[in-house]
Order: sequence, then structure tokens, then C-alpha cells
Amino acid sequence: MKPLRVGLCGFGGQGIILSAVVLGTTAVTKRDMYAVQTQSYGSEARGGQCQAELILSEKPINSPTVLKKDILVCLFQTAVDRYLPTLKEGGILIIDPNLVTSLPKTTAQVFEVPATETAIGLGNRLAANMVVLGFIQEATGLMTRDDLVDVVKSLVSERFWDLDVRAVDAGIEYARSKGATIDLETVAA
Repeated sequence: MKPLRVGLCGFGGQGIILSAVVLGTTAVTKRDMYAVQTQSYGSEARGGQCQAELILSEKPINSPTVLKKDILVCLFQTAVDRYLPTLKEGGILIIDPNLVTSLPKTTAQVFEVPATETAIGLGNRLAANMVVLGFIQEATGLMTRDDLVDVVKSLVSERFWDLDVRAVDAGIEYARSKGATIDLETVAA
């Protein structure tokens, strides 16, 4: 597989950076891959724009910068408005349809994942990021469910384990119910 470039964006408090750290850590510790993660966020911790970039590769990564992303996750309208131009032609766009209400014309393959609504149904909207991670796990096969859950448990407080695992499983189930598949060999080509 060629290096996979992933962007995650939304607003502070949605767990954007944690999502990138979980994906990168899972790739490194469970798949023996290389990962580079960068992040930026507004001056406010919660509510300001937030984005993280992640490069995953089977070979050492020489540059931490990403020009065009293969996969872009947008969990808020302003994230789509600002970061959609960074997605390569024909890339993968994952959005939360309840928070992204106006999608510009795009060549991307779009997956609508009601992550926030699902997380609210589980008891806490802050688990929306884990719903997305479960969706990505199932749709890509990049990692196993158990490997993802192991890493989540290693990075979050024990008091969130039950909620986060249920959220991961809900994302997996949603991907299965929609028959969502993302061919990483094609998308990273």
C-alpha cells in the first residue's frame, strides 16, 4: 500500500485530534506501520476549528506534510468549507450529515455517517469520533476491531471505555448496514 493520507477536521471538543492519535497508534502498534500525525486548532480548546493530518505507510515517512489527502473526515460545515479543497480528486469524504448541511460539488466518494446522532443515542455526543473510527475500521479493514478497541482503551480514561467501545461498535454496525467499503489500495494510489 502506498502512503495513506488522512485528514480529520471539525471543531474543538469533537475528539478530532484523539481520533488521529488512535488511528496512528493502532497502525504503528498493531500493524507495524509508520505514522506521522500533525494537528492545528483555534485559540479556543472547545468550539474553534480543529484539524489533524495523518500519514500511514508501510515504509518510513520522509515528510510530515500532506498536500492532498486520500481520505477526509469532516464533522462540521465549516470544516468542509475550509478543507474540502485539500482532498484529492476522487478521494474519500466522510461527513456527519447532521452537521454538514451544504456539500459543495465534489468528485469524492461521499459517506454520510450520522456520528453525532448515534453518539447522542448512546448517551454522550462526545463519542461521535469513536463512531467514525468504527466506521473507518469496518469500511477499510485497515485494522481489526479488537486492535482498535485495545488502543482506544490504552489512550482514554477507563471511565469512558464502555461508551467508547459501544460507539466503535455502532460505527462498525453502521458501515456493515450500508455495505460501506473503502479500497485502500485504490484510494492511496
